[in-house]
Amino acid sequence: MKWLVGLFIIVPTAELALLIVSGKTLGVLPTILIILVTGFGGAYLAKKQGFRAWRDLQYRLANRETPGKALVDSVCIFFGGLLLLMPGFLTDILGFILLFSWPRKILYPFIVKWIYNKMKNGQIRVM
Repeated sequence: MKWLVGLFIIVPTAELALLIVSGKTLGVLPTILIILVTGFGGAYLAKKQGFRAWRDLQYRLANRETPGKALVDSVCIFFGGLLLLMPGFLTDILGFILLFSWPRKILYPFIVKWIYNKMKNGQIRVM
């Protein structure tokens, strides 16, 4: 929980600094245009990827398969879409990383290990 407080201080400060530098380097209008394009483009991509992940999740559940990977994909896409709606370059980069499938393949073992450790410690319970 301590890292969360640091995250809420460091990320907005870094985002603001990057926006100021971008505004001075590129200009105010190009910076605003970049923010709008990544926001709308990211929302479209998140919607498209989200529907694909939802169909995969439904297919796995209908065929009585474990929904593990599809569930992790859905959560990553959801958070990626949220990050893309926030103005800023760092959150946009992280949001795009979570939306594309090849970075999720790299992150998947780490996410599963994190969930497993939380379940082992009793912080997550599966019913």
